Amino acid sequence: MPLHVPPAPAPALRSVLTALSSPTAVREARTPSLLVAQGPASAELPLPVHVLDRTTPDSGTTTRLTGWRFLIRAGDRAVAAADTVLTADGWTFSRFFEGPYITSTELALRQADAMTQPYQPRLLSVPGLYMLTLWLHGAPTADGATGHPAATDLLVPLAPAPPGIAAHRPHRFTDLLPVLTHRVAPTRLLGSSA
Repeated sequence: MPLHVPPAPAPALRSVLTALSSPTAVREARTPSLLVAQGPASAELPLPVHVLDRTTPDSGTTTRLTGWRFLIRAGDRAVAAADTVLTADGWTFSRFFEGPYITSTELALRQADAMTQPYQPRLLSVPGLYMLTLWLHGAPTADGATGHPAATDLLVPLAPAPPGIAAHRPHRFTDLLPVLTHRVAPTRLLGSSA
């Protein structure tokens, strides 16, 4: 298996398992798939969630860890996801949710698992484009909570992807960065000077 899923912090996993075992937390989540799931639900595939805060044409980027996401599996498929966040008291459960990114994440992970090179899967959010990518980090044993995309790392945009960016097509970070930089850069008003 070329994917080396990093271990999530134990308190993050415990907080998700506690929420999963709480009928109140599940009911308040209002995720229909989780509410009607048959059999026990399990938290699997913890992925560190990083946010791309800054991009510049000279390949300068700033990323930061914002949480850990777990796919919630019931039976043979993921029915929801659970996010955790770091608070002053440590890692804690944030929310359950569902939507297209759940299925898209599963598909991207299966595609990545079929690759020959080993990778560490992470999620990279690009808030300026409302875009989420599967970040395939080329250092499979690295600490999943730290680091920045390397030039040879792959980004796989998840569906729905922004217009003009193909979902589920792996891009080298250095190839996709100019597109991200151009699209996220603020647009100058006509006639304004810099």
